[in-house]
This record gives sequence, C-alpha cells and structure tokens, in this order.
Amino acid sequence: MAARLQWPQGMDITFCGGAGTVTGSRYLVRTSGPTLLVDCGLFQGLKELRLRNWDAPPFNPAEVDAVLLTHAHIDHSGYLPVLGKRGFTGRVYCTRPTRDLCQILLSDSARLQEEEAGYARRHGYSKHTPPLPLYTEEDAARIREHFRAVDVDTPVELGGGVRARFLLAGHILGAAMILLEDGAQRVLFSGDLGRPKDPMMPAPTTGLKTDWLLVESTYGNRRHVDDDPEAELAQVITRTVARGGTVVVPAFCVGRAQLLLYHLARLKRAHAIPDVPVFLNSPMAQETGALYPRHRGYHRLNDEECWDVCNVARHAVTVQESKDLHRVAGPKVLIAGSGMATGGRVLHHLKAYAPDEKNTVLFVGHQAVGTRGAAMVAGAESVKIHGEQVPIRAEVVKLDLFSAHADGDEILAWLRTFRAPPEETFVTHGEPEAAEALRARVAEELGWRVRVARHLETVTWSSST
Repeated sequence: MAARLQWPQGMDITFCGGAGTVTGSRYLVRTSGPTLLVDCGLFQGLKELRLRNWDAPPFNPAEVDAVLLTHAHIDHSGYLPVLGKRGFTGRVYCTRPTRDLCQILLSDSARLQEEEAGYARRHGYSKHTPPLPLYTEEDAARIREHFRAVDVDTPVELGGGVRARFLLAGHILGAAMILLEDGAQRVLFSGDLGRPKDPMMPAPTTGLKTDWLLVESTYGNRRHVDDDPEAELAQVITRTVARGGTVVVPAFCVGRAQLLLYHLARLKRAHAIPDVPVFLNSPMAQETGALYPRHRGYHRLNDEECWDVCNVARHAVTVQESKDLHRVAGPKVLIAGSGMATGGRVLHHLKAYAPDEKNTVLFVGHQAVGTRGAAMVAGAESVKIHGEQVPIRAEVVKLDLFSAHADGDEILAWLRTFRAPPEETFVTHGEPEAAEALRARVAEELGWRVRVARHLETVTWSSST
C-alpha cells in the first residue's frame, strides 16, 4: 500500500527502477499536471535484473509528458530508445553535456546490442531464435530527436505549475541533481553524486532545501581510501611491465576512462611509470574526451589537461584496429569498455590476456552484483564470454581510488549542508547493504526521517492524509 504524505497539489512517485539495486534508475512522477519520468535507465548485472529491460514497464510510456535526465550513463539513460518504441512522444530534458553524451552513448549501446545479437546468431550460443537486440541504432537515432538541452540552475516550466531546476552534481560531465517544485513544495532527486575533491568534476551543489529527497547510495556503506591514486596506479603498471605483461582496464567510457587518462598523462609527464604505449580501444571514450573543451563550465580542467585527456593514448577506432592490438608486442596499457566487463570490446581483450599470469586486469570502478567484473574481483577461476569459459590466470586488481561516486562520509557531509531536514528522505540506487547502511547513518547521525525505497513502491503526496 502506498505511503500517504502531503503534497498540496497532488503528486506521487513510483520507484520503477534504481530501488533495491544500483542500476535501472527510473522514477515515475505523476502530478496534477504533467506525468514525468526522472531518469530512464537500463537494468544491468544479475540476469533477473537484465530481464526487466524486456518487460513492459509498469506505466504507459505514451502517457509520459517528459523525461528528465540526471546524467548520461546507460543505467540512467539507456532505456530511452525502448520508451520511444513503446509510445513515448514527449521531450527529454537534460544539461547540454548530457545531451551530447547521450548522442554518443545511446548509439553505442544500440550498436553493441546489435553486434552481440549478430555474434550470438552466428555462433549459436543464444537460447533465443533468432537473437534480437533490445533496440537498434535506428531506435536510438529517433529518440535523440526528443532531446532539449537546458541551462543549469534555470527553471524549466513543465506545465500545470510544475517546474524543474538542474543543479550540478559532479560525478561525470554534465551530471545534475533535479529539483521539482510546484510553488508550494519541492522534491529533489540527487542523481549520482560526485566527490567534493574530484580532480576533474565540480563538487556537488550544497546548501539546498527540499521537502522530499531521493538520495543515491552506491557507496553508502563504504569509505574511499585516502591513498594517492596515481601512486597505486603506477605500482600496478610498473610490476606488470616488469613481468612483460599487459594491463587490461575495463573502463566506463564516460567519466572513468577520461579520469584514468588524466592520471596516466600526469604519470607519464613525471616519468613515474615505464614508457609503454597506452591504447584507448573505445570510439565512445574518444568522442567523450573531445567534449571537454566544448563544455568548460562543467569541469575543472585547463587547456593543457584537456589536451592530455584527448591525446595521451593511441586510439583504436575500427574493428580491425581493435583486433590489431593483440599483435602489438611487449607491455602496454589497454583501456576498453565496458567498466563491469558486461559487453563491448574489452571482452575480446579479456579472452586474449586474462588466461596469462604475466598480465593484469585492472578494475577502477564499482562492480555490480552479477557482472563478470564482480566475479573476477571475487576470485573466479573463469568467466563465461561469448558462450565459452575463459580461465582467469592474470592478476586481478580493483582500485576504488578512481570512483566518481561520493562515499558514505561524503554523502553525509553533503546532507549536512541542507538548510533544513527534508520531511522524508528515500534512499535509492544502491545494493541492499549499501542502501541500508546509508539509511541507518542518516537516521542516527542526522536524526532525519528516512527509509530505503522499494522496487515498484508508490509514495503519494496529496491534500488529504
């Protein structure tokens, strides 16, 4: 049964994703005016979660008037082409960098799905006949026509007296919190919160006030170590090179890859690592890096640092160039998507390098439950790639030093800047342990009314309690 809270003009929120898991963010907001969807992400990780992408959503997409995107990562935007296929005809509002990133990400996501469906069809390892992609590049192109870029901290009128403001959240280029208000009360969606001292991204906006708050909890039960990320990265590269090996880095192509390139450029300039080639095998990451000079107000990099991010690595663009990397003799650093080894070109590199103990597989981000990355970090002796078991004999390293997410302490520090406690706080976008840990800390340390959101739960604010 829905919890009954007060919202004078009438509003309810249904947690259609991002509740009980760290993927698939989708928050359906019904108001006395427009019906809105805050974020429209793909479920990733465990098969039971991924299958939700194929289910009909628990609402009619044709009735959604607008989508508001916090940022471009696929777990927040990747379901948009499906929404369009199922009848959505409204606008998609987001910051300018998020619009530009989605142009890249959605096309890449569609292309990968089509390629993997084709690979499965040719090699006969899918249980489906024929294997089909969730959506195609044509679907992705159609939904991009619905995008409308907005300026940060500028009200966006959505109809019925409801308006939205996008506020900087750090995390990745263009990421924003979204504050919805109707003139009487407010609800704030944190999106994914960045770190206050991130070397590339601005700190999340502080000093806010809201009546209702949805806050992410990806790292709600963790504390990032204070070690020097460059020193740790240098150690991994140096010892791998000493063995004559290759460092394979599955990296999120938006945000994490650019941060990694930033640190690699600094290490090379300081002669702190062996002079080995760095390869970026991700057209999407390459295109993302090229956006930084165009969106100066959304990051902290100067001209030289922007140049480094774009040029420290040699780029593999075509499929043939990707294959040719396996013929490059000697030690090297090879960066490719995706960050949790769930798909993309990095799978071919893992098949080539993970069976050899002289190599290293380096993970530099969160590994969701059920992903190949999580299995490898947990010590799996083999993982299934393209229908076959691949032995993992390479050294597997996970560095949390490059996280783009605020940890538990940093989330609490951000919450302490609020001008007043919200009426109620809902913890979202986290694995169960992380979400519960953050809930407990918010309740005990701040004394706020707080609970963990549940999948498909509806919370209603109305004039009658």
